[in-house]
Amino acid sequence: MYLPSFDLTGQIAVVTGAGRGIGRALAIGLAEAGADVAIFARTMADLEKVKQEIEQIGRKSWLFAVDIQKKEEVENAIQELITQTGKIDILVNNAGLNIRKPALEVTDEEWDTILNINLKSAFMMSKAVANSMKEARRGVIINITSVAGHVALRTGVPYGASKAGLVQMTKTLALEWAKYGIRVNAVGPWYFKTELTNKLLNNPNYLDEILAHTPMKRIGELQDLVGPVVFLASDAASYVTGQTLFVDGGMTIYGF
Repeated sequence: MYLPSFDLTGQIAVVTGAGRGIGRALAIGLAEAGADVAIFARTMADLEKVKQEIEQIGRKSWLFAVDIQKKEEVENAIQELITQTGKIDILVNNAGLNIRKPALEVTDEEWDTILNINLKSAFMMSKAVANSMKEARRGVIINITSVAGHVALRTGVPYGASKAGLVQMTKTLALEWAKYGIRVNAVGPWYFKTELTNKLLNNPNYLDEILAHTPMKRIGELQDLVGPVVFLASDAASYVTGQTLFVDGGMTIYGF
C-alpha cells in the first residue's frame, strides 16, 4: 500500500472568479500544492493582488481580466495561456453569481445573467481547454457547484437551476471525455465566510437558521474547500470522475 501523490508541481491550473472569496482561496491553495496558476476575473486590481500572493509562494501566475460570458474573450485568453505555457492541466470553474429573489420577481434578464455566468461560462471554459487536454491525454476539470444544485433552497430558482445544470454537465462531460484522459468532477459548498455572505451571516436570525440545518453547527472556512479541490486535481483522485463532492458540514444529509 502507498499514499498517492497530492503534489501538483509542474502543473498549470486555471481558476475563474479568482479575484476574491472562494476563487482566491482555491488559486492560492493550488499554488501551495505546487501548481502554477492562471487567474481569471473581471477586476484587474483584485487579480493583481492574488497574483502577488501566488508569486510570494514561489509559483508562477498569469492574470486575465476576462468577461467569461464572452466566448471570444475566453477562447483568446486560453489560447494565449497555452502559447505561453504549452499546456493546461487543471481548470477550476468557480465564477458564479446569485440574485436572491422570489421566483415571481425574477426578471428575464436576471435569469439569463445567472445561467450565463454560472453554467454557460463553465461550459465555454471547459470546451476551450478540452482540446489541449485531449491532445495531452490528460486533464482535470473541477466545477464549483452548490448544495443548491442538489436540494431546494428558498428564493433561488435561477441559481438552483444553474447549479443543478452544472452537476449534470459534470456527469455528462466526465462520461464523454473519459476516453481522452480528462476527469471532470464538482465540489458543492454550503455557506462559507466570504465578502458576499458576510452581510447575510451577520444577521443573527439568519445565521441561526443556517446552523440549524448544518449538522456540524458551523459556517465553512475557505480552507475547508482547498483540500477537496487539491484532492480532485491530483493523482490521488486518478480514478474519480463524474462526481460531486459536497463540502457542506452535513447539510445535504437532510436538506433545508
